[in-house]
Amino acid sequence: MKEEGYVPVSGGRVWYWKAGSHAKGIPLVVVHGGPGASHDYLEPLEAFASERPVVFYDQLGCGNSDRPDDNSLWVIERFVDELHQIREALGLGQVHLLGQSWGASLVAEYMLTKQPVGVAGLLLAGPLLSTSRWMEDQRKWVSDLPVNVQEIIRRTEDSGDFASKEYQEAMMVFYGRHVCRMEQWPECLNRTFEKLNLSQYLHMWGPSEFTVTGTLKTFELADRLGELKLPVLITCGQFDEARPETCRYFQSLVPGAELHVFEDASHEHHLEKPDEFLAVAGNFFRKAEQNTL
Repeated sequence: MKEEGYVPVSGGRVWYWKAGSHAKGIPLVVVHGGPGASHDYLEPLEAFASERPVVFYDQLGCGNSDRPDDNSLWVIERFVDELHQIREALGLGQVHLLGQSWGASLVAEYMLTKQPVGVAGLLLAGPLLSTSRWMEDQRKWVSDLPVNVQEIIRRTEDSGDFASKEYQEAMMVFYGRHVCRMEQWPECLNRTFEKLNLSQYLHMWGPSEFTVTGTLKTFELADRLGELKLPVLITCGQFDEARPETCRYFQSLVPGAELHVFEDASHEHHLEKPDEFLAVAGNFFRKAEQNTL
């Protein structure tokens, strides 16, 4: 049984849906990436609803939520408040939080600034926790691309003509290696790209995953990760934009954190290795719950 609706938040209304309302486990709140994306590509995580309620939502400006045309709303503090407001509105006392990519930035910032009670476990999938590290990682991956593709990227970044067809094609070469390595992208992922709020993505991030010009350019959480005092699992793919080496570094900063690297997978490892992801994450949630009893 699914429940869906809208929650009023700062700046507008956000759309949510909840699966597995009658399941007994601690609810899981799934926080999508972007910025400017939607929950769609994370829909396979509804599989967790067999043992716990699973709540998805589209951040303000994204997917099925209101899309106000006001760039002053696109700051991480407002997105953190939004998560707090959703938990309050839906009566989510005890929860697990799963943040993917930019969603991991958001849930980590939420834990560190709001210090909320009732969060049993924190799963950071392909996390953006330091923009400087992220940019270094993308430069490493770009340096492994075919020389002609590297040249297109370099030339475009010099000229600033990010709308050119050749730059879009270069982006897709990169995405096919480091965002999703599946030959045929799942329909749910294509849907997210179709719904992307490009204005929000450009304002907060930039013209591509590896060219950062937006407000998150100075985003850094690494030096605060040691303040996290709850069970934490970090996941990434072998070829993830959040490189395994960087995720191991983040793991070393969080007391007791676990890390799982998915072989031959990338940023969307929950889509590329679905059974393994569900098993690893499910075990983590169950173990974290034992610690809260």
